[in-house]
Amino acid sequence: MYIFCDILSIITIRIPKELKEKMRKYKEINWSEVIRKALEEKIRIQEKIEAVRKKDEIRRKVKPVKKGELDKWIRENRVR
Repeated sequence: MYIFCDILSIITIRIPKELKEKMRKYKEINWSEVIRKALEEKIRIQEKIEAVRKKDEIRRKVKPVKKGELDKWIRENRVR
């Protein structure tokens, strides 16, 4: 039997007292899970933004291929 244990990190956030009081009204909500999911979603969005930036950077560096050139390269490689 294998036991997997994720090592969790603890973070502290500061929120307005008014928000904390509103959270106390809803004890059935797992606020740690809500915050964890929000952080995961924000990171997922940032990773997508970063990927688009990298793609755009690569496109700027690569010169465009002339029409028909790609077909020519494929045909040449098939002959080899």
